[in-house]
Amino acid sequence: MKAIVYEEYGSPDVLRFAEFEEPHAGPGQVRIRVRAAAVNPVDHKIRGGWVPFLGPSSFPAVPGIEAAGVVDEVGEGVTGVSVGDDVLGWTETGAYAPYALLNSFAAKPAGLDWETAAALPVASETASEVLDLLGLAEGETLLLHGAAGAVGSLAVQLAVARGVTVVGTASPGNHDHLRALGALPVAYGEGLADQVRAVAPQGVDAVFDAAGSGDLPVLIELRGTTDRIVTIADPQAAEHGVTFHAGGTHPAGTLAEHARLAAEGRLRIRVAESRPLADAVQVHERSEAGHVPGKLILVP
Repeated sequence: MKAIVYEEYGSPDVLRFAEFEEPHAGPGQVRIRVRAAAVNPVDHKIRGGWVPFLGPSSFPAVPGIEAAGVVDEVGEGVTGVSVGDDVLGWTETGAYAPYALLNSFAAKPAGLDWETAAALPVASETASEVLDLLGLAEGETLLLHGAAGAVGSLAVQLAVARGVTVVGTASPGNHDHLRALGALPVAYGEGLADQVRAVAPQGVDAVFDAAGSGDLPVLIELRGTTDRIVTIADPQAAEHGVTFHAGGTHPAGTLAEHARLAAEGRLRIRVAESRPLADAVQVHERSEAGHVPGKLILVP
């Protein structure tokens, strides 16, 4: 099969469209014919060698950790799914390819388009796990830094559904989007602390940093302590005594529920752009530049 591969760590230019051995489902796995693969910030961090503990065990490797597609092989011991079923989930062999192996997945509802399905697993898992880590309760106030991105937007909706007041930071162009999701928007940058205090004079009970823009000192100041602050994006977390969450539990049951809510229009995730698989270099360049209003999708 022809897939996007890389044979060394480096810039987006290490990605190339080349022949790669087709994977086949082993015990506990299903193989899908990929209909859409999502691009995540962690993809370019892995490709660049910034997080070697998450990198491939050998080269060449196929990037990508989430995809949606049609099951065409079912491995030994897998139940509840058949060839021809539509699913979404986390890949074990890379997503930027015509075929991928999954061992944690959920059925794709008929009303959910392929691009949105591919965009859900990582963002929904991360958002729900961080909200659980923060122990948010009805009536509390959450400061969500980087609220307009894929993870942030889902976290806003999930927190609001719990009865939490969400103060979301984003660029002014995304404020209407955040209001539509139920958040109180404030702008990034200078004066952030004063803006947050203006809309939440009672203070904030927890902080979710999805931006990783070096603002942890301000976020700690607003919280008044390092307790109940979680970042998914700032590598300096430990230096500030803040919890860093990298995800990785892949709860298929939670994903199935989020997919159902998305198909019903009750959980929204923005797809910023969908491009052919061969455009992976350009898509990684855009992802690495940051401030993408939603998920980037590659289609084989």
